[in-house]
Amino acid sequence: MWIHSPNITCTHGFSKRQGGISPTPFNALNLGGSQDDISNIQTNRTLALNQLNLNSKNVCTLKQVHGTHVCLAEIGSQEGDGLVTNQQNLILAVSVADCYPILFYEPKQQVIGAVHAGWRGTVGKIVANTISEMAHLGAKPENIQVAIGQGISQKNFEVGKEVIQQFEAAGFPSTCWHENKIDLVRCNRHVLLQNKILEKNIWAMNRCTFEDDFFSYRQDKGITGRMWAVISMQEI
Repeated sequence: MWIHSPNITCTHGFSKRQGGISPTPFNALNLGGSQDDISNIQTNRTLALNQLNLNSKNVCTLKQVHGTHVCLAEIGSQEGDGLVTNQQNLILAVSVADCYPILFYEPKQQVIGAVHAGWRGTVGKIVANTISEMAHLGAKPENIQVAIGQGISQKNFEVGKEVIQQFEAAGFPSTCWHENKIDLVRCNRHVLLQNKILEKNIWAMNRCTFEDDFFSYRQDKGITGRMWAVISMQEI
């Protein structure tokens, strides 16, 4: 049901699609979207969070807009693509189905973050904004642990020339793409390193959402479920 990063030492997870109750084509652990029955989604969320010993009453979610705004987390839904908090009781959750979920934990100052990073958020350097917002809560970049979850791999992520040009204009190195295919993991790692995150503190799952374990908006032509990445400051 969940995949865990070895370098995040508080409660967290990246969900897979197995273990829920949603019927085809959302089978089975669909945690979002508007096409499945809402009661299925709610049941799936409860099942998934229970496995992490988390209470759904404390979940902070987002109306994601493929932007770069990072919110100070509150229970309920806010508009943006990133969340940060230093509150022990809150659960940060981002929803994905090709875009990359990225989780942040600063253990010394007890600050966490969660980000939804598609190509627009990546080129806009949402991870840099997240680090900045965490710093406002006392986090030190050199102490932040980062986990990059599942997302569309470079070999499956073809884009138009105008998208490549946006990455060029934003200062990304040419090693971040090959011809018309972008490596979003490499792009986000580049921004993390630029913002004083230590290489040893970055972990990437390096798995593609085209795999059977995951939902993929692109592969499933829009008829698909959603996965969550969650993080909360509850010791494992």
